[in-house]
Amino acid sequence: MSIKDSLSEVLPDPSGPDAGLALWQGCLEQLAQELPEQQFNTWIRPLSVELKEDASKLVVFVGNRFKMDWVRAQYVQRISQLVEKLYGQPLAIDLTLTPREGQTAFSGMTSDPSSHVALNAHGALSNAQAGGEAAPFRVDDKSLQASKNRLNASLTFQSLIEGTANRMARAAAMHVASSPGQLYNPLFIYGGVGLGKTHLMHAIGNQLLQDQPQAKALYIHAEQFVSDVVRSYQRKTFDEFKDKYHSLDLLLIDDVQFFANKDRTQEEFFNAFEALLAKKSHIVMTSDTYPKGLTDIHERLVSRFDSGLTVAIEPPELEMRVAILINKSLAEGTDMPEEVAFFVAKNVRSNVRELEGALRKILAYSRFNQKEVSIQLARDALRDLLSIQNRLISVDNIQKTVADYYKIKVADMYSKKRPASIARPRQIAMYLAKELTQKSLPEIGDLFGGRDHTTVLHAVRKISAERQQVAELNQQLHVLEQTLKG
Repeated sequence: MSIKDSLSEVLPDPSGPDAGLALWQGCLEQLAQELPEQQFNTWIRPLSVELKEDASKLVVFVGNRFKMDWVRAQYVQRISQLVEKLYGQPLAIDLTLTPREGQTAFSGMTSDPSSHVALNAHGALSNAQAGGEAAPFRVDDKSLQASKNRLNASLTFQSLIEGTANRMARAAAMHVASSPGQLYNPLFIYGGVGLGKTHLMHAIGNQLLQDQPQAKALYIHAEQFVSDVVRSYQRKTFDEFKDKYHSLDLLLIDDVQFFANKDRTQEEFFNAFEALLAKKSHIVMTSDTYPKGLTDIHERLVSRFDSGLTVAIEPPELEMRVAILINKSLAEGTDMPEEVAFFVAKNVRSNVRELEGALRKILAYSRFNQKEVSIQLARDALRDLLSIQNRLISVDNIQKTVADYYKIKVADMYSKKRPASIARPRQIAMYLAKELTQKSLPEIGDLFGGRDHTTVLHAVRKISAERQQVAELNQQLHVLEQTLKG
C-alpha cells in the first residue's frame, strides 16, 4: 500500500495540505511524550514540515544550520521511525533551512508564533515573563534588611533558568521557601562550582521574606561562620554568637566543606544545627560533594547533613545553556541571535559562571569593535578559550582518563568485551565524549570500535539518568570532568 493510500484512511484528500499536517501532528504528539519538555520546546516544536505532492518525502524546515546538524544527529532517525509506524511504510525525511519568505510549510503544533523558538529557547524564562515582574520585596528598608540577612535581592526563583540539571533542586528549594521547617529539613544541595547553588540559597531566603517579612533569615558562607566562632572565642562573646545563630527561622550556609579539620567550628555548628531543628527552623546547606563524600568532617555532623533531602545540581544541558545566554544577554540590553547562543553554548559547557564570562567577553568585543554580535565575532572573542578546549579535550584523552580511573586497558574501550567491569566504564566514556566534545553520535561510535550510534545514544541516556539518582556515580563523573578540563 502506498503512502497516499495509507493517508487516505485518515484524510479524505491524502495529497492535500492537511495530509502533511496530520502526519506531523502524530509525530509531535509522540515526541512530546518521549522528550524532556525543554528539549522538545527547543528542538522539535519550532520545526515545520511540507509533504511533497507525490507523498515521496516529508520536508522538515529548520531555523539555522546549527540546529539542522543537531536535529539530523539527534532526532531525525526517531522522526523517520515514527512516520513509518504511523503511516505503514518508510517516508524519506529531507532537512532543509526554513525559507525566509513565502513559507508554505506547516508549523509544529500550532500556528501561534509565540510557540516558536524565540520564546521556547528561554525555557523557564517564559514563566517569569508570563507572570510579569517579580513581586516586590516587602520590607520597609531593603538595604538595611539586606545588610542583616546578607541576601542578594536579585537572586530569585524568577531569575533562575530551570532545566533538567537543576529541576529537582529547584523544586525542593521552592517547597522549603513556601513551607519552612517541615519537609526536607535539612536541605543539602551539592554540585560543582558555578552551577547555581548559591542562587538557589538566596532565592529561598528572598521568597521566605517576601511571604513572611518578619522571619529571621541569614545567608552566610561557611568561612564566615568559622570567623564568627574564632571571634567569639577571642572576645568571649558566646552568648551573642548563640543569639545570632540559634534564634534564626532560616539558616542558609554555603560550602560546608570548609568546616574540614576545624573541630571547634564543627562542634559549634552541630550545636546550632540541633537548636534550630528543635525549634523547627530550616537549614539549607551547599557543598561541592555529597555528604558522605565530605572529608575530615565529624561523622555525627555528616549524618545530620544526610538526614533530610540531598539533591544535586548538574552542569547545565545544552538547551539550558542557550536559555541562560539569551536571558542574560537581554538583561544586558542586547538581543543575542539564536545561532550565536547555540554556538557559544555548544563550546562552553562546564558551568553558568563560565557562560557568563564568555557572554561578557562577546559583548565587550562587540562594543569595542562596533560590530554586530555574530558567530564569527563570538569565535574571535572566545579564540583563546576555544583553542584551550580543543587542545585539552578529545575522545582519545577521555578514553585514556576513564580507563586509568577505572583501572582497565584503553584497548577495552574499542573491544567487543561486555563484562560489567568493562562495559560500564565504556558507557561512561561515551557519555563524557558526548558532553565534552563536539563529536556526533556516529563519530563517537566509530571511535569506540565502530559501534552504531544507537549504542552511544543508549549509553548517554543511561549514564545521564543514573547520574541524577546515584550520588557515587555523580561524584565519579565530577572527578573525571574536572580532570579532563584541567
